[in-house]
Amino acid sequence: MHSPETLEHAFILPALLLVGLTVIMGYYFGKNMKFLKLPSIIGFMIFGVVLGPSLLNLLSTPMQQNLSFITNIALGFVALSIGMELKFSTLKRLGSGMVYVILFESFAAFIIVFAGLFLFTRNLPLSLLFAAVAPASAPAGTVAVIQEYKAKGNLTKALFAVVGFDDGLGIIIFGFSAAIAKNIILHEAGATSCGLWATILIPLKEIGFSFLLGGLIGFIFSLLVSKLRNSDDIPILVFGFILTACGFSQILHTSIILTVMIMGVFIINTQPSSLVNRIQNSMRSFMPLLFILFFTLAGANLHIKALPSLGLIGVIYVISRSSGLILGSRLGAIIGKVDKNIKNYIGLGILSQAGVAIGLALMVKSEFAGHGNLIETVYGTKITTGDQIGTVILTTVTATCIFFEIIGPILTRIALEKAGEINVGKE
Repeated sequence: MHSPETLEHAFILPALLLVGLTVIMGYYFGKNMKFLKLPSIIGFMIFGVVLGPSLLNLLSTPMQQNLSFITNIALGFVALSIGMELKFSTLKRLGSGMVYVILFESFAAFIIVFAGLFLFTRNLPLSLLFAAVAPASAPAGTVAVIQEYKAKGNLTKALFAVVGFDDGLGIIIFGFSAAIAKNIILHEAGATSCGLWATILIPLKEIGFSFLLGGLIGFIFSLLVSKLRNSDDIPILVFGFILTACGFSQILHTSIILTVMIMGVFIINTQPSSLVNRIQNSMRSFMPLLFILFFTLAGANLHIKALPSLGLIGVIYVISRSSGLILGSRLGAIIGKVDKNIKNYIGLGILSQAGVAIGLALMVKSEFAGHGNLIETVYGTKITTGDQIGTVILTTVTATCIFFEIIGPILTRIALEKAGEINVGKE
């Protein structure tokens, strides 16, 4: 009979070894993607599939649950980096034209994805959650292309603005949608009433608390970090406050990603640019490591056996999301009377999707687990409707993100070439 101490070490040591090997090997998987001219995160996700239940099962479902705190930490850093790009003066300087583009492309993607999937599945919460993930973009993929080809011009400036602000708007849309979807699932299980006011007030309450909590933590963080004389001490406060914000979000049942994003919004709009730059520089030392773990864990959630049955859902999601972003951004550009190049090509430059979308999908799987009616799977096991929805969304979004991360940068380059903002001959 093993002692409790022996059992504890039997678990901890393999977990530590697995995390260590994941970081080392995941790094080289990502690095080798450059030979295929693909983003590193594709390599991380493929490595996750190899380690996950679909193949080697080293990152088994119980192991993923034990390492879920890593996902929350990474989400916190992603959310803070997004928030610290949302400067009100920048939005004001862009003018109303670009505001129309951001609003229309985000809401068009939401509406068209919801309509397409609801017509196919007749599943209201599932369609609502897929639609809520759709507006999220991947700034890294778009920005990488712009920097690689040294693009300059109106379209380039517009792309910088849109990929930052639409993530912020997308997170708010997700907050509303997730709360409504959860209320519907609970109502179907007879756990709660789903009156009109409840449906409206629950997401408002969650988002309101997220704003208040994020603003308060941002205020305290700003107060303390502004007194630091040594820049080497900033990462300590950044890491500590992100963990604190995530922890309070879990206690108060607010959105982790929205709370930490609001913390970032408070910092960028109240602190001097010199301090903001120091904070952003300190975050860069954490991000690569967290991204390897985050995307590897996301890839481990991709169940290859489930892909054939989810194929049509994935196709509908890809087509409807692409249509929504392209048509919505064009309509917004027409109404906003922006530059011709922006109107014609911006939709092609914002299709990349990765980190935020996968983060939101992981949140669905985590927050909806155990909710709803019990249903029997084809394997004879019983799961809740919340578990089923979480698995479908995470598997589909992870798979489609690989597609969007391959096609997105290619279309961004084509858009910039068509707009005449890069040298076509440059490699």
